[in-house]
Amino acid sequence: QAYLAESGGGLVEAGGSLTLSCTASGRIFSISTMGWYRQISGRPRELVGVVRSDASIKYADPVKGRFTVSRDNAKNTVSLQMNNLKPEDTAVYYCNAVVYPVSGSTGYDTWGQGTQVTVSS
Repeated sequence: QAYLAESGGGLVEAGGSLTLSCTASGRIFSISTMGWYRQISGRPRELVGVVRSDASIKYADPVKGRFTVSRDNAKNTVSLQMNNLKPEDTAVYYCNAVVYPVSGSTGYDTWGQGTQVTVSS
C-alpha cells in the first residue's frame, strides 16, 4: 500500500556530483527508518546511508565524507547527495523505508524500484 519512487539516477563523470530523491506515498501512518542502499554488480545489496528514528544517520564507510542523506519527515522524502563520485559507486541505488501504514500496525520494509547510477572513469 506504500510506494517509494526514486529519481535522479544517470550517468556522471568521476569526481562529479549527483543527487537522488525518493518520495514515499500511499498508505502511510508513519515511517521509522528511511534511507538508501545500493547493489553493485556482483555484490550483495549494501547500506549507503539511512536516517534512524531518532534522526541520527548511519553511513557505510565507503561513502562517509562524500555522500549526504537528508530526510524530510513531513514530506516523507529522503535525498542522497553524492559528491566526488567514483567508478566504484556505480550501482543500482534503492530507496528504503520501514513504513507503518496504520497506527499500531507492523512496520513493513519497503523498497523502491531502484535507479541506476553510472560513474564513468
